[in-house]
Amino acid sequence: MSWLCIREFVRKEFIQLFRDKKNRPILIIAPLIQLLVFGYVVTTDIRDITVGFLDQSHTKESRMVIDAFNANKTFNIIYYTDKPKGLEQKLLERKIDVAIKIGPDFSERIKKKETAGIQILTDGSMSNIAAVRIAYISSVLNALNQNFMKELYPLKIEYGKVDARIRTWYNPNLYSQNFFVPGIVAFLIMILTLLFTSMAIIKEKEAGTMEQLIVTPVKSYELILGKTIPYIIIAFVQMVAVTIFAIFWFRIPLAGSIPLLFLSTSIFLLSTLGIGLFISTISSTQQQAMMTTFFFLLPAFMLSGFVFPIASMPQVVQWLTYLNPLMYFLIIIRGIFLKGVGVGVLWPQLTSLAVLGLIVFAGAVTRFRKRLD
Repeated sequence: MSWLCIREFVRKEFIQLFRDKKNRPILIIAPLIQLLVFGYVVTTDIRDITVGFLDQSHTKESRMVIDAFNANKTFNIIYYTDKPKGLEQKLLERKIDVAIKIGPDFSERIKKKETAGIQILTDGSMSNIAAVRIAYISSVLNALNQNFMKELYPLKIEYGKVDARIRTWYNPNLYSQNFFVPGIVAFLIMILTLLFTSMAIIKEKEAGTMEQLIVTPVKSYELILGKTIPYIIIAFVQMVAVTIFAIFWFRIPLAGSIPLLFLSTSIFLLSTLGIGLFISTISSTQQQAMMTTFFFLLPAFMLSGFVFPIASMPQVVQWLTYLNPLMYFLIIIRGIFLKGVGVGVLWPQLTSLAVLGLIVFAGAVTRFRKRLD
């Protein structure tokens, strides 16, 4: 193996990469902008639920319901009306998130010690968000029921209780950013390495220099190393940059080992570089390579567990996730960031990722050699 030859190939690749002024912002600025945008946009935290009220009772008890929602900072009551159609129209126009209707017999039923119902309408077009809103509403109504009980039965009753002392590990405040931002770091590494590696061989074909490389005494594996090493270096630089940005900008805790983070990233790059090389060998133009890359990225994202739990997917789809390198790397990077776990816990994912990466990279190299023959 000629390291001098590989070094010159790496040097040539860097010169070609940075010669194009359009590539510079993509390599340096784009990852930070994407992390910043995704870090704020991709979240399941519900901080402001707009509410509209229809109060047909106008009693002390109905005002207690309204006050209970007013006292909760999550809810923002912006609309009151006496007309049911007006309330439903606001919900239809998405000017409110939740519509609450209190019937005229609400107070009478409570005073008679009967169950008094109130109608709650919420926008179910976004089912996940609707489920969270309903959970918040239920917690407010549970506390309200206790207040009604104290008024109806003012006597102090002593009885045994279950005291649940709940502690949330790894993400005590349940911030969704702590869950999503490490995943965004992994996804950005995958996007950039796939995009640039998938263009590596195509550029030589379109520039007409591929034939010249074939007739040179350069061995095929030296050419592959010369093509992939620059993107490995770029991937590590970007990983360090976005990790620092995630820690100091988003305040994401890094509880685990930094060397293990570098090791797992190296193993992950085997898969992404292998897939990128494979796409590069089967494509005829840069446009075709780019379209194939994005065709792969969307299923990889959807089947990674980045947003949607894998356990809730159909069984057949769950089997497909085992072929997705991003799925393993997300478990690893979130374990390192949030849990601070090491190889003793993450070895199944590291082993699976290494085996998958070696198979993919070896397949890409084999196909590349066939193109050189």
